[in-house]
Amino acid sequence: MDTGVDLFPLKKPKSRNTKICFVNVRRVQHKCGQAHKKSDMDFSSPIISLLLHFLLLISLVCPVYSLEINSHLLANESFAPHEEFNKLKNTIRFHLQKINKPFVKTIQSPDGDIIDCVMSHKQPAFDHHLLKGQKPLEPPERPRGHNQKGIWSDNFQMWSLSGESCPTETIPIRRTKEQDIIRANSINRFGRKLKYVRRDTTSNGHEHSVGYVTGDEYYGAQASINVWVPQLESQYEFSLSQIWIISGSFGEDLNTIEAGWQVSPELYGDNYPRFFTYWTTDAYQGTGCYNLLCSGFIQTNNKIAIGAAISPTSTYNGGQFDISLLIWKDPKLGNWWLEYGSGNIVGYWPSSLFTHLKDKATMIQFGGEIVNSMSTGSHTSTQMGSGHFAYEGFAKASYFRNMQVVDSNNNLIPLPNLKLVADHPNCYDIQGGTNNGWGNYFYYGGPGRNVKCP
Repeated sequence: MDTGVDLFPLKKPKSRNTKICFVNVRRVQHKCGQAHKKSDMDFSSPIISLLLHFLLLISLVCPVYSLEINSHLLANESFAPHEEFNKLKNTIRFHLQKINKPFVKTIQSPDGDIIDCVMSHKQPAFDHHLLKGQKPLEPPERPRGHNQKGIWSDNFQMWSLSGESCPTETIPIRRTKEQDIIRANSINRFGRKLKYVRRDTTSNGHEHSVGYVTGDEYYGAQASINVWVPQLESQYEFSLSQIWIISGSFGEDLNTIEAGWQVSPELYGDNYPRFFTYWTTDAYQGTGCYNLLCSGFIQTNNKIAIGAAISPTSTYNGGQFDISLLIWKDPKLGNWWLEYGSGNIVGYWPSSLFTHLKDKATMIQFGGEIVNSMSTGSHTSTQMGSGHFAYEGFAKASYFRNMQVVDSNNNLIPLPNLKLVADHPNCYDIQGGTNNGWGNYFYYGGPGRNVKCP
């Protein structure tokens, strides 16, 4: 793997007018808050919904029905759109029934989300054939060296601003709507990423600016990431910032665990940055998914909704808001646990889901990723992070700070031999360094299309 760029030591700029707020400090929520703009895309109209259904059918983007409809055309030289439309709609409803579990309480979020409080033992994870009949486990001890700052268990999610919460022994799940599936390319691929391609490939449409460590055994990672609202050129593109826990080859046996924030209009129907998770055991081909959209990840927390919008967010040359993430492997049972913010243990990926990650990780990555669909014939203007290049530094560029990995003795340690790579540095770049306050850190991101990135 090419390292792509050199390391550039940076100093954190000082400014009397610039402040930073962290996820473990409750009172900064109102100081650093930023109003979100509602998405211009409205999928709630019944007419639009019906039209999208019909277009979906006619364009045959759903592989579940493409073969069936084509054979029907060949055999009868006729086509009954109403009948096929009803079949497609019933299939969508059946899929929604699998995802959306019976709930004991419903909460309406200010951003339009519906949060269902589902009994924890009835969550989607336990549909998995390896997990049937199980119940959520108690969390293990965190890695040594983990600094659980503050005494508050803050989550800074928009739905929680309503003042409502889910009862004990339940978990909050963002309800999947019919429109969410309609926006996807197919029912079978709903909630999944495109197949992973190596970081040094330049033609697959996915572009990255990342820091990574490899060549050792890793049992987790930690970082704080500031949250932005990047602008996207197309609703079929996304922009994200995350931690990758990786094992296996970059072929068909790749295992990954991922967590961070993302803006994805296709997946969520809006432009809010959202807390997300992902996993796969076969390089994104048939296993794994975002959030709780398939069985696998077991949630144990009744205050965090995976896939929910994050609030507040960072502002250019203004207040900075970051989230802290910790992923670590339980030394005793081998499950991979996730903590979000200060003290919020969200849940875990059971070790039985994986092949290579059942044992250990062989690579850890931190950074940003966008999709460049070339929808206008030139490079996308979709932003990564803040939409500004790394050289602009604090309060202007996106950052990862206090990056660490977990060693075989369940200790958090500084990053050994961190490498930085930006596969399209004229569009999105990365520059890093170390200091006493931030440990290992880097700035990254960019605007996409510009004079040097046509």
